[in-house]
Amino acid sequence: MTSSDHVSTLVLKTPGRASKASPSDVRRNNRSLIFSLLFPGSQYSRADLGRLTGLSRVAISDVVNSMLDDGLIRENGYETKTNGKGKRGTLLGIDPTRLRIITINLSNAHFIQGAVTDLLGNSLKQAEIALSVKKRVDIGTISNLIAKLAEGCEHIIGISIAAVGVVHDGVINRSTEFDWRNIDLETPLERQFKKPVIITNAVVCSMLTERFFGHAGPNMLFVEVDRGIGAATLLDDAVIIGENHAGGEIGHISVDPNGPKCPCGKRGCLEMLVSSPALRTRMRGALPDEQVSILTEAGGRLASALATPIGLLDMNDVCIYGPADIVNTAFLNAAQQYLDRTTTSTFRHHTVVRRCECGPNTTVRGAAIVMVRNLLER
Repeated sequence: MTSSDHVSTLVLKTPGRASKASPSDVRRNNRSLIFSLLFPGSQYSRADLGRLTGLSRVAISDVVNSMLDDGLIRENGYETKTNGKGKRGTLLGIDPTRLRIITINLSNAHFIQGAVTDLLGNSLKQAEIALSVKKRVDIGTISNLIAKLAEGCEHIIGISIAAVGVVHDGVINRSTEFDWRNIDLETPLERQFKKPVIITNAVVCSMLTERFFGHAGPNMLFVEVDRGIGAATLLDDAVIIGENHAGGEIGHISVDPNGPKCPCGKRGCLEMLVSSPALRTRMRGALPDEQVSILTEAGGRLASALATPIGLLDMNDVCIYGPADIVNTAFLNAAQQYLDRTTTSTFRHHTVVRRCECGPNTTVRGAAIVMVRNLLER
């Protein structure tokens, strides 16, 4: 065994009523379990996988061989034996060389970002479509970008789209960013490209990148500060979506009833006080000390909205993703200090506020992870 004993779980845990599993369900679950043990960078022999999963040698061999044939995993040489006895096992790991995913990021203000990635979310080909002030995002624009990315690419297993707003079953139920209501992206794109299409909230995508390629564990509160304010919650490696699929839509929580009026009708919503455009407008022309004061106030306001869910869920890790001029030391320190004053106690651990440092392709990479999970669950 060449990796640490700690193993990340790739596939979401979905609570529900137990039912008798069919042979195909068992096989799918076994594939998912083995892939989860290997993803993203672990390597195990067949014997190691048997010990970790409790599956028989025959079951391990059957599942591993099918995953090798499908291009999900590959053999990576031999394990190093320390006792010098017996035959060295062949190490297995994720195969980034064969299967490809088209990912689209709709969360940027000025362009649509697209990429072709491998199973680990590494971008192999990128393309963008710039958006003018008057240009609206529509299905035609998205499909043109997908077609451009698909040119010359083989073994594409699906198309994964990171969108802003409330998303359910391929439909964007509500997006204030695009003024979309009940827009079905999945059906027309699947019909056109003959590939599975998955639509996921962009903040959830970014959170998954932080989980598997950042510094997060299985429990995290992830917050994105950009044009709007969005959040995603990970509990025991399960993404909390919410009964109405709107979990994390915190941008329209009012933290100052006397604050500026919001398009939603309330006053003092987080998006009016803490979003990047709102803060940049306030800081424009301000002296350096005044800018620090504005960001300090904003960090405290965000923390005030997060304090209750942190206490409710007993969350120790808060990761904030946003542009460096906004989510900087002043902003993070203010949020940390507020939470230290309001949530730390003798019976719960200190909550750490930190910045996501996964880079500019964080959302695109997370969209690829979503497609990989979907592939395993089919």
